[in-house]
Amino acid sequence: MAEHRLGNRLKEFRTERGLTQTELALRIGVSRKTINTVENSVFVPSTILALSLARALGTTVEQLFHLIED
Repeated sequence: MAEHRLGNRLKEFRTERGLTQTELALRIGVSRKTINTVENSVFVPSTILALSLARALGTTVEQLFHLIED
C-alpha cells in the first residue's frame, strides 16, 4: 500500500499575494514558525488551520494542499 504525504503550495500563494510569513501568521493568529513548518512540510496542519490559511489567501484547501503518494 502506498504511503501518502501532504504537499502544499502555501509559499507560492503567499508570495503571489505579497505576504511575508509573519504577515500571514498575524492574519490567522499563529506564529511565523507555524507558517514556516507548514510550508516546508514539517508540520501537517489541522483542518481548522488549513481552512484558515486557504481563506486568508483567497483560495481553497484543495488548491493549497495535495496528497503525494510515495
